[in-house]
Amino acid sequence: MRWHKRLLAAGAVTAVALTAAACAGGKVRGAEGSPQPGTSSAGTTDATFVYVPNLDVVTDWDPASSYSNEIIAMQNVYESLTRYNPQTKKAEPRLATSWTSSPDGKTWTFTLRSGAKFHTGKPVDAAAAKASIERTMKIGEGAAYIWGAVDKIEAKDPATLVFTLKYPTALDLVASAGFASYVYDTSATSDDLKKWFGEGHDAGSGPYTIDTWQKGQETELTLKAFDGYWGGWDGAHYKKIAYRVTPELTTAWQLLQRGEVSFVERLNPQLYAQASGTPSVQTSQTPSFQNLLTLFNTANGPLKDVRLRQAVQKAIDYDGLVAALKGAGVAASGLVPEGLLGFTSGQTPKQDLAGAEALLKEAGYGPGGKQLDLSLTYAQGDADQEVLVTLLSSALDKLNVKLSAKPLQWTTQWDQGKAKDPAKRQDIFVMYWYPDYADAYSWFVNVIHSADPVSFNLSYLKDDAIDKEIDSLPELTATDKAAAEKAYAELQTKIIGEKAAVAVPYVQNYQRAYAKSVQGYADNPAYPNVVFVYDLKPGA
Repeated sequence: MRWHKRLLAAGAVTAVALTAAACAGGKVRGAEGSPQPGTSSAGTTDATFVYVPNLDVVTDWDPASSYSNEIIAMQNVYESLTRYNPQTKKAEPRLATSWTSSPDGKTWTFTLRSGAKFHTGKPVDAAAAKASIERTMKIGEGAAYIWGAVDKIEAKDPATLVFTLKYPTALDLVASAGFASYVYDTSATSDDLKKWFGEGHDAGSGPYTIDTWQKGQETELTLKAFDGYWGGWDGAHYKKIAYRVTPELTTAWQLLQRGEVSFVERLNPQLYAQASGTPSVQTSQTPSFQNLLTLFNTANGPLKDVRLRQAVQKAIDYDGLVAALKGAGVAASGLVPEGLLGFTSGQTPKQDLAGAEALLKEAGYGPGGKQLDLSLTYAQGDADQEVLVTLLSSALDKLNVKLSAKPLQWTTQWDQGKAKDPAKRQDIFVMYWYPDYADAYSWFVNVIHSADPVSFNLSYLKDDAIDKEIDSLPELTATDKAAAEKAYAELQTKIIGEKAAVAVPYVQNYQRAYAKSVQGYADNPAYPNVVFVYDLKPGA
């Protein structure tokens, strides 16, 4: 999972996904004093939206380096210049009201919203935006790479921010990223700013500000309305947000049934089916930009032989896995999920045991030949990944392939994958991936592009030609979308087909359950598991 820093996505990356069963069996902490949806502790009409994650919320409060679960809170506290709209598939105004790009795609000018201010009371102007983005770039942690094309930033006047780029990039999309795109007040304290953030302070401009933070408590975090928010508070709004950590899915479901919480981010298929038939509950199922990857070790061990990698690809029961997920996953077509530039239809894989057997036989393995021993690591407690492992083990067993699968905590799994001694690495690495902003580049530059030292490129593929093609993608996307589509399609054919560096078992569907009183909820796949609470209305 992007659950390293990016615990939320599939492990580190995927590290990324707050999977439903990730903490199944965990002990629920005491719930005394937890706020109730629709009321405050004082019993007023100021409504509280109670979000139920199954994992702890905050790993890093610094908006420059934050790259994990806290996105679910940070996107309500901080704002970026733009926000991605999944309906139009374009960036829309946030702190910037408009923007233009030069014909060559290397100069971008953003006009900032007037009247916006930080929770510190200082104005959100071009100088402040410049300072925050430059600090994020300088720190260089988390998803700071998104600003890699930026050569310099100028604050022409308080409302005008100009970026000069080294190469053309769709900077309006970059500026909408879920991580590292935040605009914040770098002058919030005269002390060490990173330390100040780490103590539970914020310097955002969003509709909510930090109220209480109690690491390790069930209600770990509460946010309260920022009275000076530029959007105003006319009409019905939730004035408070509480994040109530509940590891056990059955407990989360019971809390929702009892009306004690507003939103459960994930249920298993059985509970989701029950929720769909419960009058007091709403459900939604939305395609995501998050997929599951099985990365094959192309550099060492038996899978260095491309025939064996292709055999394992063919052994995966793609249809059986999607059926077992009961709506929580859909068939993938290539490396890029549908809805993003680079998605290529017609590449949906199918199980082919006869084809797998033929490839194994050609390499000297399979039924009647030598037994092939493979090692696989996956996220401990992830029920969906367990289904993949069960089905794959069964299929490979029929082919005289013994799969030794180890469920590991993300940090342990990732550390093994990055081991300096190649002999200590796994043959197959299972993890989720989702993009840092609504662009397919993330899969290619992070997961496929060669890197030394190893980071997320856990297939260990090293191919200069493929690296060069990946490096050209941002400029193509900014200047020639048709050429970019073609490049993405060709790359996926090479990476999945010719090189067999990865297989994509499925793309996740987000399955949510929330109170009937919640009005206006819509999932935005560019911001995994985020509820933009300001956009909701509390009902009766």
